[in-house]
Amino acid sequence: MTATAAPGYGTAELRAGDTRVVIAPSLGGRIISMQTGGREWLWSDPKIPHRHTDDGSEYGANGESGGFDECFPTAAACSLPAISGRYTALHLPNAYSGLSLPDHGELWSQASTFALTTRDEGVYATCGWVGDRMPYRFVRALYVANDGRVEMRYAVSNDGLDRLPYIWCAHPLFPLTKHTRIEMPDGARVRVWRQHGVELGGVGAENRWPRVAAAGKLLDLSRPDGVARRYACRLFVDSPTGRAAIIEEDARLDVTFDATRAPFVAIWINRKGWTGHPKYRPPVHFSLGPSSGAPDSLTEALSTWKGATWLEPAETREWSVTWTGRAL
Repeated sequence: MTATAAPGYGTAELRAGDTRVVIAPSLGGRIISMQTGGREWLWSDPKIPHRHTDDGSEYGANGESGGFDECFPTAAACSLPAISGRYTALHLPNAYSGLSLPDHGELWSQASTFALTTRDEGVYATCGWVGDRMPYRFVRALYVANDGRVEMRYAVSNDGLDRLPYIWCAHPLFPLTKHTRIEMPDGARVRVWRQHGVELGGVGAENRWPRVAAAGKLLDLSRPDGVARRYACRLFVDSPTGRAAIIEEDARLDVTFDATRAPFVAIWINRKGWTGHPKYRPPVHFSLGPSSGAPDSLTEALSTWKGATWLEPAETREWSVTWTGRAL
């Protein structure tokens, strides 16, 4: 592992065999490079450099420079419901009633702690965060193996006196090309949360992977470049097997995870269909990552979607995600 200087922030590099991962702890622990299987997998925008951002910033306008972020305790800006009327059945503690949470969560705009920890397998690069609005501690330990595996071990602890609701979602951005294929179990349930420039049935519409019948067309989501010329969408796919893959012309990236901790795969596809930055054209990229809940908004996950995760007082929950790249 080596540490190198970079404009405005420092980086830490982990390397084993042909696999290389670069982390920027002061930028929310963002992974800015992940090379494995003979390929750089992460998308980055040369027009929007990686930089420090303020807590509460809008991610689309300030943070979407690329790389791999962690979303927690929400992935979309929201205000948790006040405990009254139809929300009383949620059993939301008074401590969180009406609480406002920022876009993309709290971690991406907060400098993480950083340490090297030795485990049986080898040296892990460990990033840690402490909640600002909710009493939690979040840890991600990352290990690079000689066989191309990038293993991430997570832990979140509730340091408060009340049950804590949350959504965790891995958010790596990948380049979208004409060769991109997304592999998920055939027939897995797909739910739509956002759609721009394409008709997928609207918010909450359910389909079966990979095909969606909408507006008189049969669309193949597994080949996202061919769905429409300009569009964007946010999807949540049930993943009871804890497996998904991205396939390009020359390489394949598999992701495996504990489906009891992350029962969904969150997919964001943007083919020039949406931008949060008024100065730049909409990008061409996509995100695919395990998610503990659905949709991105913790408020909606608590209410209509019933997809939030709960952490009891003093409880620590652990899970792992492994990314494995190989050349084809």
